[in-house]
Amino acid sequence: MRTIIVTGGSGFIGSNFLQRFVLRQADVHFINVDKLTYAGNPMSLSAIENSENYSFEQVDICDSEAVTAVFQRYDPDCILHFAAESHVDRSIHAPRDFFTTNVGGTLNLLECCRAHWQGDSENFFHHVSTDEVYGSLPEDGYFTEATPYDPSSPYSASKASSDHLVRAYHRTYGLAIKLTNCSNNYGPYQFPEKLIPLMILNAVEGLPLPVYGNGKNVRDWLYVTDHCDAIWRIIQQGRVGETYNVGGDCEKTNIDVVRAICDGVATATDQEPSSLRDLIRFVPDRPGHDFRYAIDASKVQKELGWKPTESFESGLKKTVQWYLSNVDWIAKVRSGEYREWLKSNYEERNEG
Repeated sequence: MRTIIVTGGSGFIGSNFLQRFVLRQADVHFINVDKLTYAGNPMSLSAIENSENYSFEQVDICDSEAVTAVFQRYDPDCILHFAAESHVDRSIHAPRDFFTTNVGGTLNLLECCRAHWQGDSENFFHHVSTDEVYGSLPEDGYFTEATPYDPSSPYSASKASSDHLVRAYHRTYGLAIKLTNCSNNYGPYQFPEKLIPLMILNAVEGLPLPVYGNGKNVRDWLYVTDHCDAIWRIIQQGRVGETYNVGGDCEKTNIDVVRAICDGVATATDQEPSSLRDLIRFVPDRPGHDFRYAIDASKVQKELGWKPTESFESGLKKTVQWYLSNVDWIAKVRSGEYREWLKSNYEERNEG
C-alpha cells in the first residue's frame, strides 16, 4: 500500500487507527476524509497532524463531487471505510440520518472506487462493520462469518445494508473488497454517549448510572487498539472478497461492565466502590434491544495469526485512566466550546 484513504478518521476507531499507524508506517500516505460531525474530533489527532505522511480533507462522503476530487488528488490504493453514524439510541430517534450516511455514503464511495480504479485488481475497498448485523444470540452459540443477517435496530439495518452493497459491488463489478464485522469497541477518544465512557464520567461526577432493563444483556468487548491491529493485519494479508469477524473473546453482561467501571473509578479516585455502585439505576429497556452478541474470531486468528492482547480488566483500567487524565478533551467535547472551536478552525477555513 502506498496511499490509504481513511474515512471517518477523526472518529473513535478511526483516530485510534491513525494514531497507531501513521508514525509506524512512514512509507504509507494516510488521507483522513471526515465530515467532522459531532463525534468527529480533530483534537484526537493532534499527535500526528503535522506528520509528512498524513493529510486531512474535510469532506462529506455523501458529496460525490468532493469525494471524486479527493480520489483524483491522491490516487489511493485502498479505502478503509470507518465513517458511519453508529449510536443505536440515536438511530431509533433519527433513522433517516443513518441510512443517508451508512448506505448512501458507502454507495458513493463504491461508485468513486469503480470509476477511478476501473477494475485494477491491486486496489481494494475495506469496509468496517459491526456484529450487530447478525441480530441477537441466545445464551449459547457464536456469530460466525456465515451467520445469517437479522438486524434489530435502524443502525444495524443500515450497516447490514451497506455490507450487502459492498459484497454486491464485488460480485457484480469485480471490485476488490475486504469486510470486517467487529464486536463492541472501547478505549480512549470515544465520544461520551457510549456505555463505557458515559458510565466513567457519570461515576466521576456522582451522577446516576442508567442501565437498560435488568442489565443482563451480553456484549463481547474489544479494546480499540486490538481492533486496529486486526484491521491492519487484514489490510496487509487478508484475502480479497473475504469477511473476517473480529472479537475480543470477552463476554460481559451490561450490569457487570457498569459494576467493573464503578470499581475501577473508585480505585483510581480513592473512593468506596459501594458508593459508586449505589448510583446504578435500572431504566426501561431500549426498543429492539438484542439479548447477546458473541463473536467467533477463529478465522482471523487461524488465517492471519491475530488475537487480542488486552483483557477486559487491563483494557478497562487503561480506559478509566485515560478519561480521568484527559479532562480538557472531555470538557471541550461536551460543551459548545468544541463546536465553536471546530467552526473557527475548520469550517470557516475551508469556506475561505
